[in-house]
Amino acid sequence: METIISTEARALCRVEEIADGGTVGFPPAPGGFSGLVAYRKGEDVKVFVNSCPHIGTPLDWMPDQFMSRDGKYIICATHGAAFAPLTGECLLGPCKGDYLDVVKFEIRDGVIHVPASAGL
Repeated sequence: METIISTEARALCRVEEIADGGTVGFPPAPGGFSGLVAYRKGEDVKVFVNSCPHIGTPLDWMPDQFMSRDGKYIICATHGAAFAPLTGECLLGPCKGDYLDVVKFEIRDGVIHVPASAGL
């Protein structure tokens, strides 16, 4: 298996710590500005920078509260933009057609790892 992330990696959490169809937020790396949000649906995991492409505000309205009530979309707390959780595409709102910034990651022994600088 090819390593995507160097040894300078940041461990986020175990995959099973993210509820199926749910999200978990992570604070910025030391010295960073934006945190991260990880989404899991079954075996699919996605990691995004916790920043709306419209004006750069954090997406969550409370810690770990990123999803719409029906669980279909990641919602920006500032303007209500709705993002597809598997692609990060904005489907509704002021940044329609834009995408959340995707963060490369790899799963090692069930733990999600991102570059140490992710979310700066």
